[in-house]
Amino acid sequence: MFESILVSSAELSVARVLIHIGVALIAGAIISLSYIISNKGRKYSSNFAVTLVILPIIVSVVITLIGSDIAKAVSLGGVFALVRFRSVPGDSKDIAYVFFTMVTGLAVGVECFAVAFILALVVSFFFAILTRLGYANSQKENKILKITIPENLDYQGVFDDIFDEYLIKHIISNVKTTNMGTLFQITYDIVEKDNINEKEFIDKLRARNGNLNILIGREAQGELPPL
Repeated sequence: MFESILVSSAELSVARVLIHIGVALIAGAIISLSYIISNKGRKYSSNFAVTLVILPIIVSVVITLIGSDIAKAVSLGGVFALVRFRSVPGDSKDIAYVFFTMVTGLAVGVECFAVAFILALVVSFFFAILTRLGYANSQKENKILKITIPENLDYQGVFDDIFDEYLIKHIISNVKTTNMGTLFQITYDIVEKDNINEKEFIDKLRARNGNLNILIGREAQGELPPL
């Protein structure tokens, strides 16, 4: 059974595996560098950048060990299932990078080195260029607004007049209780108007919510700190 899955030791040499690892390492470094460049000036995961270097090596070695086409298909199904670990946050670009690195590792594993390098260089180039040029970015930036209010304050409509003055759009995305149920934490998806005074906006919200915690960010920042 194992003979049908793994290549024979005569076909698999240490030198061959090391060559695959070296090529995959270079290709992965190119992909990781394009990820860093495309996210320059933005928040990105350093752990994910390292993963992009390592993942093609893992895939290429897996493919190197596979001997039959059927086993190769089964192994690829298992490898692509690893995408699950990136699908939870919901960042489609990161998921695309994972697929990209896996395909590059596959090309290295089947010894299509030219294809692997062309793929790594060309796709990395377009990833970096399109991201840096802001292709398909919306003109208005979506932000997250979190406001803590006392439990006796009706959050529905309480800030509408302030929102109308400073925001283009506001939608309640989440409501939860905190501090043993004595406070509410409301999360809004918002789009600000041009050239607003954000401090003035926050000050008016603070006057309305009893000077409790307020958070504005470009993405979810986790829980508000305890009072």
